[in-house]
Amino acid sequence: MLAAKKKWQPRRQAEVSSDAVTALASAADVSPLVAKLLIERDITTPAAAEQFLNAAKQPLLDPLQMHDMQKAVDRIQQAIIDDKQITIYGDYDADGLTSTSIMYETLEQVGAKVNYYIPDRFKDGYGPNQAAFDRLIEAGTELFVTVDNGVAGNAVVNAVQERGIDVVVTDHHELPAELPHAYAIVHPRHPEGHYSFGDLSGAGVAFKVATALLEEVPEELMDLAAIGTVADLVSLTGENRTIVTLGLQVLRQTSRPGLAALIDAAGLEPTKLTETSIGFGIAPRLNALGRLQSAQSGVELLTTLDPDKAQTLATTVNSLNEKRQGLVKTIAASAIEQAENADNATRQTLVITGHGWHEGVLGIVASHVVEATGKPTLVLNENDEGKLKGSGRSVEAYNLFAAIDPVRDAMVAFGGHHMAVGLSVMHDQLPVLKDALEKAATAQDLAKHGQLTLAVDGQLPVKDATLATLADIQRLAPFGTDNPAPLFELQPSLVPQARAIGSDQQHLKLQLSDGRQQVDAIGFSMGSALSAIQASPNDVAVVGELSENTWNGQTKPQILVRDVAVAGTQVIDARTQHLAAKQFQAPGVYLFFHEKLMKKLAGYLTANARAVYVGSADADLSGIRQDEVVFVVDCPDTLADFTAVLNALPLNRLTLYLYRHDSVYMAGMPTRQQFAKLFQFTVNHHDVDIHHQLDAVAKHLHVERNLLIFMIQVFFEVGFVKISDGVMNGVSNPTKADLHHAPSYQLREQQIVAEETLLYSKTAALQIWVKNQAAAKN
Repeated sequence: MLAAKKKWQPRRQAEVSSDAVTALASAADVSPLVAKLLIERDITTPAAAEQFLNAAKQPLLDPLQMHDMQKAVDRIQQAIIDDKQITIYGDYDADGLTSTSIMYETLEQVGAKVNYYIPDRFKDGYGPNQAAFDRLIEAGTELFVTVDNGVAGNAVVNAVQERGIDVVVTDHHELPAELPHAYAIVHPRHPEGHYSFGDLSGAGVAFKVATALLEEVPEELMDLAAIGTVADLVSLTGENRTIVTLGLQVLRQTSRPGLAALIDAAGLEPTKLTETSIGFGIAPRLNALGRLQSAQSGVELLTTLDPDKAQTLATTVNSLNEKRQGLVKTIAASAIEQAENADNATRQTLVITGHGWHEGVLGIVASHVVEATGKPTLVLNENDEGKLKGSGRSVEAYNLFAAIDPVRDAMVAFGGHHMAVGLSVMHDQLPVLKDALEKAATAQDLAKHGQLTLAVDGQLPVKDATLATLADIQRLAPFGTDNPAPLFELQPSLVPQARAIGSDQQHLKLQLSDGRQQVDAIGFSMGSALSAIQASPNDVAVVGELSENTWNGQTKPQILVRDVAVAGTQVIDARTQHLAAKQFQAPGVYLFFHEKLMKKLAGYLTANARAVYVGSADADLSGIRQDEVVFVVDCPDTLADFTAVLNALPLNRLTLYLYRHDSVYMAGMPTRQQFAKLFQFTVNHHDVDIHHQLDAVAKHLHVERNLLIFMIQVFFEVGFVKISDGVMNGVSNPTKADLHHAPSYQLREQQIVAEETLLYSKTAALQIWVKNQAAAKN
């Protein structure tokens, strides 16, 4: 069995009635599938469906309804009239860069003397930085306009205002209890405002300011607003759907040299750009700038009209993104290895530390660890002075901010929210931090509620995984926060093809079949599930997103797998003729049918593994848990021995090495002629020292050495020879006996059957036999 990493649960707890689906499908002129998906998203009326499905036709809201919008516009216009230097103070992520670009182009268009400043993540940090503002004032700034930040910058904004320099804050982040004394605060959720949609991104707010300044909707800026909206993971409902839908139309035919070059560098098809193209192609490249260096050039890339400069900047950005990917891959591999060590295996939360890790990617790494382990995780880099700095990510059931807040005084710096934090801590305070996380896990009952969940929109038969179905689903796009792409559970009757792909074999490529039709599927970073799927190709279920894949000019449907489960016992064929230490590194239980071999290999086992001898009738297997991986190291002498073990095990995952030093099956049974030759030899030769003369006897009789040992043992058991102190002599006039009755003869017959079944069968036959024996106990 391979358990799903997440708990699959219906997106809507209350079942959607077929009558409601039929009624909405008819009234809104949509398919039953689209109607069901709409209802699951609480869109239940024809009017709401019309508005949702036709976002491009919905009017944008009046920007002047936003708090302080008119006041901000008036102040900016006054600065333009007075020829005052305006500085846009932005942010280093994709939303911040697009916000800055929107404001910069707008102010240039209305004749302002304007420049911009993007804070450095490592020197300035997030939000208003006093030293940066001071430098800008000394350089001539007479009015600041913040974008995508500012509402939490009380100290800096207030100090600047006291110096007689006005600050216009435009932001969308959570409003603190005390707001800065800025000249104006433009925010869609300001309690004194009247704006009816509060989930704009920083770029969305900047776009609304641009609309108010220009007194018309600047359609040429909608591509930037769409990028910022998708990149910042704000709700893709309401006005944001309109911004992204219209913005994608502009983006597909962009006249911006920088964006065109970036789209090309990302390997995207301009005319087929979607919100996914932004989320996984454009935004990560823009974010890579701020993660690895100053992001100032990001605005230049988005706003330049020089094709050569655009190409140079896009190449740089793409290279930085590749570097960022490499850093994440390297650090994540080390972090996950650390997360799975003996100490962390027993913990509900994780604090992962390292040296020389780039701090700009630690938040991404923490997300990877959470995805791999399901545990709230901090990933911290330690410098030479013993100071650790990094980021944390959590699961829905665990408030990471609340867990650390009680020991805030032990931190050098700390901030964040429920799902993500940033912090710095000295090395000697790590025990305090770790203890706080574990105590909070107990207090928040993480063990009961902590499993990651996956919201599923229903079953999708393989036959319905078509491009026509995909086109239907796409009516609900753009997808994102609060309107996720639908996920379906598929239960194929067979997975006829399964293989690992990628440079490190880290991805999973599948073919799902219902016996008549089939659909391709791909699971990124799921290569580890391959052996389980190959072991039980008829017991696989996946949850995934229906998408398309174009290759060599042919477009086919494809399932993007989000999670996979394999029912029943997972039997992994790892049969080998050689045993090495690397085969005993994984945690689990290692079963030995031969005690001598177990003692020989005991040193190979790690601290997370244990050996159990099962070669005797009184072997105790009761201590083996259902969730433990079991390895069968050597081949049993009889099938009955193996069946007895299988019946006693609480099987989940069984890996078969089935090592045998000398194959009885390949040697076979001695012939009647060989037995006759040995009998005649014992009659004619006396006092044979079999300890020292065995090889000579084997050569004389033309019998393989191990086979001769077996034959002598049979003769001894039936009374044809006697052996004393290693010296063999034939018995005069022995009692007639049937060799088949000798215990050694009968054991060898059983060994041959066992080896034929267990060592020389094909993988599928072996797996079926093992599963049948395990099932027999039920």
